[in-house]
Amino acid sequence: MAGDEPITYRAVGVDYDLLDAGKRAAIAAALATSSFGQARGATAVDASRGEPAFLVRFHGLHLAMVLECLGTKSMLARQFQEEAGIDRFEWTGLDTVAAIVNDLCSVGALPLVVNAYFATGSDRWYAAGDRFSSLVRGWQAGCEQAGAIWGGGESPMLHGIVADDEIDLAGSAFGFVPEGRPPLLGDRLQAGDEIVLVASTGLHANGASLARRAVAEAGGLSVRLADGTLLGDALLAPSASYVRLLDSLYRADVPLSYISHITGHGLRKLMRANRELSYRITALPPVPPALQFIVDTLRLPVEEAYGTFNMGAGLALFCPAGEGRRAVEVAAGAGYEAMVAGVVEAGPRRVLLEPVGVTFQDEELQLR
Repeated sequence: MAGDEPITYRAVGVDYDLLDAGKRAAIAAALATSSFGQARGATAVDASRGEPAFLVRFHGLHLAMVLECLGTKSMLARQFQEEAGIDRFEWTGLDTVAAIVNDLCSVGALPLVVNAYFATGSDRWYAAGDRFSSLVRGWQAGCEQAGAIWGGGESPMLHGIVADDEIDLAGSAFGFVPEGRPPLLGDRLQAGDEIVLVASTGLHANGASLARRAVAEAGGLSVRLADGTLLGDALLAPSASYVRLLDSLYRADVPLSYISHITGHGLRKLMRANRELSYRITALPPVPPALQFIVDTLRLPVEEAYGTFNMGAGLALFCPAGEGRRAVEVAAGAGYEAMVAGVVEAGPRRVLLEPVGVTFQDEELQLR
């Protein structure tokens, strides 16, 4: 690794402090519009501002909306195709849909409709093989996994904004909280709740800028990991979609206090709720090989690794005391690996990751 500068997410161009300050300013401005729905019979659920999806109460239902993007992971797919001749754009389609619908799940909503946003810098992107067809197949498959309608979308060509060889993948989704279920906004969290961590499939949809730096250090995406997997395949593995899990938990009537989608900010997201509570983790899932590769290649400090990546935990379920084991069993029946990993405690807002000796304090995650 060239030089002695520590490699961090900020060093590769992603400064969460600046980004989060911008988000807080936008939320403050958005609050001024909350009254506008009243003339049409809608009530903004302002407690959902700062959560992964926004809720509005309309004709007795909680409706949820979200907008999300894949970030720079599509650059890895383009590079892998050019280096190895392997088209993984079907995976990027699956990946993007999963990132979108998982945010809906975080407030307790099931998706109804997903829309696509495919922005390119020139027609060169479409001319390179069959990757657009692959992307479309993946997007359709992601909607099928989520049980959601693909409603439509937008495919602008933004020359001078998006690089000529790249695509910016994003989308929106609309869903609802099932009747008789409360939205999950953190108000139900309490000391004694159990924390269940559900396994990720690898990188998921955040941290790709650091992944690209690690790829450059390693010499490309065609190198093989210790288990023989091509680095490109390991990094591009699609995110797990957790819609089936939430649906299964509802069908089994497992009570939930909160859900946190572990994306940007890594396991700091365990304290996403705006509550003065401590989150003690006593067990952690195995780190996926793709993430371990990034950590080892860039020699990331453990605080940076667990404060940026999911490190094997893609979703956190918060359940009332005694319900965690049942949540794990339902997850297994739906095809997900999960574990009772910790407990919510009375105390200052913080995350204590005991197995790796890391504590994240209140000021390290300020989304509101």
